[in-house]
Amino acid sequence: MPEMKAAPRAPSGGKHNGGTYVDRDKPAQIRFSNISAAKAVADAVRTSLGPKGMDKMLVELSKAQDVEAGDGTTSVVIIAGALLEACSKLLQKGIHPTIISESFQKAVDKGVEVLNGMSRPVELSDRESLLNSATTSLCSKVVSQYSSLLAPMSVDAVMRVIDPATATGVDLNNIKIIKKLGGTIDDCELVEGLVLTQRVASTGVTRVEKAKIGLIQFCLSPPKTDMDNQIVVSDYAQMDRVLREERSYILNLVKQVKKAGCNVLLIQKSILRDALSDLALHFLNKMKIMVVKDIEREEIEFICKTIGTKPIAHIDHFTPEMLGTAELAEEISLDGSGKLVKITGCSSPGKTVSIVVRGSNKLVIDEAERSIHDALCVIRCLVKKRALIAGGGAPEIELAVRLTEYSRTLAGMEAYCVRAYGDALEVIPSTLAENAGLNPISTVTELRNKHAQGDKMAGINVRKGGISNILEELVVQPVLVSISALTLATETVRSILKIDDVVRLRTGFHFSFYRIMIGN
Repeated sequence: MPEMKAAPRAPSGGKHNGGTYVDRDKPAQIRFSNISAAKAVADAVRTSLGPKGMDKMLVELSKAQDVEAGDGTTSVVIIAGALLEACSKLLQKGIHPTIISESFQKAVDKGVEVLNGMSRPVELSDRESLLNSATTSLCSKVVSQYSSLLAPMSVDAVMRVIDPATATGVDLNNIKIIKKLGGTIDDCELVEGLVLTQRVASTGVTRVEKAKIGLIQFCLSPPKTDMDNQIVVSDYAQMDRVLREERSYILNLVKQVKKAGCNVLLIQKSILRDALSDLALHFLNKMKIMVVKDIEREEIEFICKTIGTKPIAHIDHFTPEMLGTAELAEEISLDGSGKLVKITGCSSPGKTVSIVVRGSNKLVIDEAERSIHDALCVIRCLVKKRALIAGGGAPEIELAVRLTEYSRTLAGMEAYCVRAYGDALEVIPSTLAENAGLNPISTVTELRNKHAQGDKMAGINVRKGGISNILEELVVQPVLVSISALTLATETVRSILKIDDVVRLRTGFHFSFYRIMIGN
C-alpha cells in the first residue's frame, strides 16, 4: 500500500482561512510596486528642472498642476517622487501606511503655513514684480533668451482682459494665441483687437477704414431643398430662367447686407453647402465689401466679444444694430510667409486680446506657445492669490528646516514621518544644484545652514553658480505655484499609500477568446 504524502504547508507569509489561502505579504508588495513605478517616472523628469535643465516630460500629476497653477509641472513630479522614496523607507521600517499618510497630511498643513509666512504681498499695479515672475517662469524654457519680449507681452495681455481692482481670476479663453509659421520669435506681437488666420476671399478689397463688421451664420449661395431631388431642364429658356432667379436671389441678399451699412463681412464655415458662391463674391466685390470666409464655429464667441458684433443667423436680422465697428480692417502680408487679417481700433472692445506667435518651424512655435501659456498662468496665479515667494529652491529648503523643527514638537512615529517628509523636499535644491553643475551635497548643506540662521531668501543662483539672496536676483514666483505643487504631490502620495490590492478584470471577451484557442 503506497505511503500517504503529507499535505504541503502554507508559506510563512500566508495562512489558511476556512480553506482559502491568504497572502499577508501582498498588500506590502503592491505598495512597493506602485511606489517604484511612480519613482521611476519622477527620476526620468528630474533632469528637466531649472534653467539649465532639459525639456519637460509631463505626466498626469503635472497636468493637475498645470490646471491649478499653470507652472511648476516638473517640480510637482520630482517632489512626489522624493516623498514616495521616503514612504518606501518608512514602510520598510515597519511603520503602518495610515500613520505615514496622516503624518504627511500634518506636514503639508504646516508647510502651507510656512509658505504663506515667508511670502510677501504684491499689488497688480506693481508691474516690475509681475515682470519678474513671468521672467522666472520663462527662464526654464527653450525660448528663455526671448524672455525680455515674451514676459511684458504676457503681463500686458492679462492686465488687458481683467479689471485689476476687482478681479479674482483670469479667463485665459479671452487671450487668443494665433500661431503663424515663418519669421522668428522676435516677430511675436500683442494685438489689441482681432486677428484672423483666414485670408480675404478676394483681392478686390483688402483694406477698409471705419469698418462696420457683420458676422453671418447663413450661406450666400443658391438655396437647396430639404430633400434630395432632380430637376430636368428641357430647353435654354428654362435654363436662363433658373440662372436669372439664382442671380436675383443672391443679389437681394447682398443688397440687404449693403443696405445695413456693412463693409466687412465675416462668414461662418458651412458643412452642408458652399457658404459663399462665386456669384455672391462677385457682387460683394462690386459693392466694395471686404469678405473673410470659413470662420470656425468655436471662434464665433471670441470674435463677438472682441469687436462688439452679434452673430446673424438669417438675412432678415441683418440690421445696423447687429454690426460691430472698428477703425481699421486690413489684410497684412508676413514677409512671404502668408497673410493675416487684423481688425483694430474697435469702438466697443470686449476684454480680449490676441497674441501672434511666429517661429521658423512648428517645434519652435509650439514651444513658444507653451512658454507664453505658462507665463500667462503665472500672472493668473498672482491675480488669484496676490503674494510672491522666492525661487531657486529657497521655499523647499525653508520647509525642510521648519518641518524638522516642527517634528521635535511631535511624539512617536509621527515625528519620524514628518522629519522624513521635510528631508524629502531637499530634492528640489539638490536637483537644481546638480543640473547647474554644482556639488549637490555641499550646496544643500550650506543652504540649510543659511536658512537655519534665519536667511529665508537664500537660494541657488544658477547664473552665478552659487548661493545668494534669490529675492535680490529677482527670481520670484507666485506662492500659489509652490502651495499647489506641495499639496498635489502629497495628495498623490497619500492616494498611492491607500492602494493595497489589484483586482484583475476579466471580461466576456477574454473568456470567449480563451475557449476558441482551446477548441483549435
